[in-house]
Amino acid sequence: MSYSRFAIYYVPAEGSLATFGASWLGWDILRAAEASRIDMPGLDDVTMTPRKYGFHGTLKPPFRLKPGQTAAALEAAVAAMAGRVAPATCDGLRLTPLGRFLALAPYGPLGQLQRVAETCVRDLDCFRAPASAAELTKRRAAGLTERQDALLTQWGYPYVMEEFRFHLTLTGKLPAGASAHWTEVVNRLMPELPQPFVVDQIALCGERPDGRFELIHRYTLAG
Repeated sequence: MSYSRFAIYYVPAEGSLATFGASWLGWDILRAAEASRIDMPGLDDVTMTPRKYGFHGTLKPPFRLKPGQTAAALEAAVAAMAGRVAPATCDGLRLTPLGRFLALAPYGPLGQLQRVAETCVRDLDCFRAPASAAELTKRRAAGLTERQDALLTQWGYPYVMEEFRFHLTLTGKLPAGASAHWTEVVNRLMPELPQPFVVDQIALCGERPDGRFELIHRYTLAG
């Protein structure tokens, strides 16, 4: 498979949370296949944006390979990095509104999770092709702070390092007034969430020709 972009994600292991995420979004990132959808009016519309990425938490945002770099070299680098990075633990996950989006977000001390994400962004940046002028313009149209703009220039994405907030996205931007309804729906359907929440693996994922992401390989954090 040829991939247009790569990313480092946290992808839940097979189990109730992964099954819920796949059936909620309609795309199973683990199996690279359409998932049996939850039958819910309006669900297709509110999950349209996150569907192609699959159920995941971003650690290093999607990037194109720099000319001269290869997928094989990237895989080797991710494996080596995972071998020297310790797992991260926080108190748990909970349903959280992020603006007009809904996501599962961690709570409790987040320093360990922050460390994992910063290492992924920094140590693999030599594989990232610079953001194009069009990409930079699109990001800046969101109205970035001075610091976010500096991060965008340096790392190709404005919400990394101290601006990073780990989350597993459940919806796109919800219509005004719709958050309460979809919060109730998620709370009714989602399984028991992990307490504590442990990130002991990272996943190299790739963007397929159809624009959807799939799992390429998992790596155990063993530092």
